[in-house]
Amino acid sequence: MIVRKLHVGWRALAIAALVATGPRPALAAEAGASGTVTFSKEVAPILQAKCQSCHEPGSIAPMPLVTYQDVRPWARSIRERVSRRQMPPWHIDRSVGVQKFKNDMSLTDEQIATIVAWVDAGAPQGDPKDLPPARPVATSLYWQAERDGYGPPDIIIKSGESTMPALHQDAWWRPVVDIPVTEPRWARMVEIRPSNLKGRKILHHSVAYQVLNPDNVDAVNTGIGRGFGAATATDLINSRPMLMEWAIGKGYDRYMDGTGKLLMPGERIAWDEHIHAAGEEITAGSELGIWLYPQGQEPRKRSYLVPFSGLKNGPNALDIPPNQVSSTEGFTLLKENTLITNFQPHFHLRGKAMLVEAILPDGRTETISYVQDFDFRWMTNYIYADDAVPAFPKGTIIHMSAWYDNTANNRNNPDPNQWVGYGDRTVDEMAHAWMNVVYLSDEEYAAWMAERKPKGRATQDQQ
Repeated sequence: MIVRKLHVGWRALAIAALVATGPRPALAAEAGASGTVTFSKEVAPILQAKCQSCHEPGSIAPMPLVTYQDVRPWARSIRERVSRRQMPPWHIDRSVGVQKFKNDMSLTDEQIATIVAWVDAGAPQGDPKDLPPARPVATSLYWQAERDGYGPPDIIIKSGESTMPALHQDAWWRPVVDIPVTEPRWARMVEIRPSNLKGRKILHHSVAYQVLNPDNVDAVNTGIGRGFGAATATDLINSRPMLMEWAIGKGYDRYMDGTGKLLMPGERIAWDEHIHAAGEEITAGSELGIWLYPQGQEPRKRSYLVPFSGLKNGPNALDIPPNQVSSTEGFTLLKENTLITNFQPHFHLRGKAMLVEAILPDGRTETISYVQDFDFRWMTNYIYADDAVPAFPKGTIIHMSAWYDNTANNRNNPDPNQWVGYGDRTVDEMAHAWMNVVYLSDEEYAAWMAERKPKGRATQDQQ
């Protein structure tokens, strides 16, 4: 669902959200007719379903939340983080934009109320007999998509590994490896992960580009010239379309049903891995998992990964003074009818909020998605449900606004007294909205809108 909103006032609202220091209102909760909420009966199932994939021994969270003895010392901290919707890391604004997702990891209002009521009652354990069966603890790397029920990947492509010293400048490693296909195959989902558990500490981001086989190159395959401008023959030969961008805390990219990315024989993966020091020497790399469409079920449409920029005058325009909240914005003209199927905001340490809007040819503005409490440690990817995917006609302008908190209030900020500009290092900044897009012909766009107009119009009129 798309919520129509006036553009006026967004900056004031976003800045107010950034600089507010007081606690947000606590959620009220009732224990219910059965009596006091307990860990064993009510809280443990919530933690198993929404928290333990990260909060278990050997995983990425700083402490396990498996047993009552694990959880009890953190009870008040858990109450604060879940009531503010800081954890689980699902920071999309719940009042505007698309609100239906394929990978929603957030807690429901009822689950939050249950945890708050449990802590307010003194965090009682309850009867251990009420505990659900223990969730198996992962002792090695896992694919998030496999945990979510999609099975193991059909292809795994490894970058190899490099070593980062305990103390060192940021480094970029760019190996190139083959894609092991002998015939055209379509990817329906992809996921990147570090090659080992310690690799999570040093790998800031990893981008997998397709190095195309010149014998197979065409404008349709690359996406160059499709949504944003014409392509030359040199552009087509040298293009490296992005298969996936992974960053700290991200899961997988699952494409809209009936769309995917085409892999051809002779193509390769060019990796771009950004590595930073973690206080200990670590050797690690990246692994790309690819889930394929079954042969004979090839999709009708290709999906293209686009980094919509928030820098209207280029990287040199990014100027973040010390001890201030700053903003920037960017505009991208859509030259084809376009579906947008996901939203992944990307900043570094000072990034705090991102708004993506569509300015339609008739002047109306639609909010697509807004994150007001971005956390550098969680580059969450919000994958829209197929029936909630927004469509925009050619001539629409995608407007992306970004806010930065370079003050001491930002717990991720290494030094609020430093000026910050654009750059690839972790201590520099940038602003990208990574979105997979699908292009429609005029006939396809008209059919798409006709199919969805009655329901969508009723919703908008109610609002």
